[in-house]
Amino acid sequence: MTRETRLVVGAAAGVAALVPVYYLTEAAARALRTGNATFGPSPAALAYLTAVAVIVTLLTAWPAAALGCGIPLAAAGGVFALDLPAALGVAGSLPWAGDGGLPWSRPDGAPWAELAEPPGTMAGMTGLYTLIGALLVLSALLPSRVRSALRD
Repeated sequence: MTRETRLVVGAAAGVAALVPVYYLTEAAARALRTGNATFGPSPAALAYLTAVAVIVTLLTAWPAAALGCGIPLAAAGGVFALDLPAALGVAGSLPWAGDGGLPWSRPDGAPWAELAEPPGTMAGMTGLYTLIGALLVLSALLPSRVRSALRD
């Protein structure tokens, strides 16, 4: 496989990972909010964040994939921070937004997003997308000698 092909495949893998990272991060933020509101533990949030951490760890091993996922996530976080109404409009047009999220979000199948709060709102407003995206981009920009030292 040529270098260019590896870059394209890596970028495509990163873009493909964007959807699960986006929705899992939002599900984690909502679970954390629910746990905070009920003054109780939130094991679902831990599970969602663990899944995000696994995906992000896999992406950091491949710089093109890390950039393919990290740049759109950081941009989404920036839009949520700078123009919330525009971000809500975009988030409301995403797949599964009308149903309130992905099917695994609630065991009883009930939507977990209120009509005025499309998926992406909670994680976007808290800066989770910006943080995860920035970490992915920074991991891709590490020099190769540092990257190889981290793997050993």
